[in-house]
Amino acid sequence: MTEMTLDKAAGTVTVSAGVTYGKLAPWLDAQGFAVHNLASLPHVSVVGACATATHGSGIHNGNLSTAVRAIEFVDGTGQLKTLSRSANGDEFNGAVVALGALVVTRITLAVVPTFQISQLVYENLSFDQLEHNLDAIFGSGYSVSLFTDWQRHRATQVWLKQSITGSTTPALPPLFYGATLQKTKLHPLAGHSPENCTEQLGVPGPWYERLPHFRMNFTPSSGAELQSEYFVPRAQAYKAILAVEQLRDKITPHLFITELRTIAADDLWLSTAYKRDSVAIHFTWKPEEKAVRSVLPLIEEKLAPFDARPHWAKVFTMSHQRLSELYPRLNDFRALTARYDPNRKFFNTYLQNVLGA
Repeated sequence: MTEMTLDKAAGTVTVSAGVTYGKLAPWLDAQGFAVHNLASLPHVSVVGACATATHGSGIHNGNLSTAVRAIEFVDGTGQLKTLSRSANGDEFNGAVVALGALVVTRITLAVVPTFQISQLVYENLSFDQLEHNLDAIFGSGYSVSLFTDWQRHRATQVWLKQSITGSTTPALPPLFYGATLQKTKLHPLAGHSPENCTEQLGVPGPWYERLPHFRMNFTPSSGAELQSEYFVPRAQAYKAILAVEQLRDKITPHLFITELRTIAADDLWLSTAYKRDSVAIHFTWKPEEKAVRSVLPLIEEKLAPFDARPHWAKVFTMSHQRLSELYPRLNDFRALTARYDPNRKFFNTYLQNVLGA
């Protein structure tokens, strides 16, 4: 079976389970195409990323799952099944973000013409700028990320990724909402070598070498770490950020860095951006599990008024009952998985915690 198949006429690419974005992207680019967005790490598998609503950033960009046009999976009887956006409508919307409850063997994604991106990094953006300019800041590029250690009421860095048209030379404004343009390459974590990071300084390059933060053949992020992430409505994001900031002295000792990103709303039942434009508040933690698990309930309590949804593939402490409130189609998803796996052959502890007994 061919691992990757491009259908230029249909504008899709089909890949086998196990193929990573790091493998797909350069192969796709060489044929003149791209996917609409990438996560910060290119090391993740396409199937796994789509099954958990993994995302990049961009006010107009949906998460990676929104590119899915069809899935092939094995049901509980061992039969191959296929669902597609064109043929299966709402059932397809329920099956894309399936958390491993559907064992996907192949997945088909929409593609777009290849494009170029440049990346600039700015330092020290006051959180005060987010009160009235949050949409403008996150809408200033194709993909925008803010990093913070939650100290001094500011984003330590802004990563601004802008699409390049033709031979246009990227502008290099010295200030971005009061943040200062950096003239040397940086890592999001202070004191870490920027060698692992994708090119900066406004140098244009292929989409797949700029949209991720980290290069494929290098250790991503810090290496040994834990991660958590919560998604709040974009319209309430500034207040949610201030709420988390109140815990800064409990968070910072155990934190490598927090990243703030935007994700456009979609119709996928278990998507963290289901029916609402969102801002993701991501925590890259030091590998201190006991301490992290003690601070997560405090963060979740602060974010409760904003109905913050946790990232399925990262660490959180919310109960099944709370998840049912946050994801209005969770019961429908339980029924969908029961149809395809009535004897729960693919059920595991994680799914039991999420879906309930």
